[in-house]
Amino acid sequence: MGLYQFSCSFVVSRLPDNLGGRSMRYKMLMRFLSVLLAGASMSLLCLGFPASLSAIVWHVPASGDGTEAGLQEFIDRAGDGDTILLGGGIFRAAPRAFIDSLCGNCEEHRTPVNATAGFVVSGKGLVIIGTGRGTVLETGAGYGVYFDRSYRSFLQEIMITKGVRDPDGRATDAAVVARRSNVTVNRCFIEGNTARVDSIVVGIGGIFGREGSRLFITNNEIRNNGWDGVALYRGASAIIENNVIAEGRGAGVGITWDASAVVRGNRISGYWKGIGAFGESRVNVYDNIVFDNLGWGIIATGASYLEAAGNVVLHNGNCGLAVWSGTCTGRFTNNIVARNGWRKEWVCPCVGMYVESKNDRFEISYNDIWGNEAGGYAGVDDLTGVNGNVSIDPGISAEGDFKLTPGSPLIDAGNPLIIDRDGSRSDIGRFWNPPLH
Repeated sequence: MGLYQFSCSFVVSRLPDNLGGRSMRYKMLMRFLSVLLAGASMSLLCLGFPASLSAIVWHVPASGDGTEAGLQEFIDRAGDGDTILLGGGIFRAAPRAFIDSLCGNCEEHRTPVNATAGFVVSGKGLVIIGTGRGTVLETGAGYGVYFDRSYRSFLQEIMITKGVRDPDGRATDAAVVARRSNVTVNRCFIEGNTARVDSIVVGIGGIFGREGSRLFITNNEIRNNGWDGVALYRGASAIIENNVIAEGRGAGVGITWDASAVVRGNRISGYWKGIGAFGESRVNVYDNIVFDNLGWGIIATGASYLEAAGNVVLHNGNCGLAVWSGTCTGRFTNNIVARNGWRKEWVCPCVGMYVESKNDRFEISYNDIWGNEAGGYAGVDDLTGVNGNVSIDPGISAEGDFKLTPGSPLIDAGNPLIIDRDGSRSDIGRFWNPPLH
């Protein structure tokens, strides 16, 4: 006998009692519907069918003066799987102090940390959708939008801004912090989280994942924040794709401890450093444009694994690619590494490729390392003409996407084990060419 499933989905708009009130007729209607749906649920269960009566939609308009202090009440009242639709306007959090029982980026993980949180989603998954830049969350806190034990949560079309750095320098402050959660952040605008006292070097990042969280970070603009654009700690994993990550401090993307990530199709610029794999992390970096950062472009260090393929690493302050330890593994292949080294040496020599200590476990093949201030290589023999590596003008466009122009010598000159979408041999450079902002 086949298995038959029947699900009932009911969608309703609701307001909390003290945010607009309810008329007697509305209360009676809600009570009637609750009884009716409860009866339907019991009937379905008695028949052996699983009943789903979630899918409640909460509409949250901003108040007349353009502000709204009650968003947290909607979050608290909503059930697992509910949707919150935010209107245009400013939604200000009432920051709450708490003690984070674990430290995301301390040597001793079980270190209590003093922190503050703005909007908190805990113990349930919610879909929170705004109208774009017109929906503004002003968090006033270190952990701006904080997901804790929140599974299947979704954040879209919202600006998150005006975070305030916690005095405890161990706090992993960011506009979005996910701890033991599964969260998608899509088409959001994360910017202006810069408030801090001078005595605290670290600032507020863009999106941070911790303690086994799974994140999908796609199509966002992460600009002008006080620390890393995206950072993962302690077993977190993420797909980080098609984002603009610009104009901050720290690293554009930093993956550390035992975290893992696929970093693909992003524009990363204006940070101290570009993309880094640290600790025992595993990171795959494809088709990114990493440019105009102060230090290195892409780096592997510690005992991490890093594969960087098909990236354009252009005009960074010191080196383009770096291997900073003898214990990390991976490969650099099909990358364009050009015109790096315009700034006085800070974190590495002003070359295209820098290997700090002898490392025979890193494949370096089919890269174009050209026009860098202090030469192509440091800490390793010049690999021009070896394993497909070249040093020639790449012939890339100056329109901001840095694609190869017709007639570029790098077309069909890439790693033969990697193919383009049309089935031809890969190019050196951005061989997938995903859409960018």
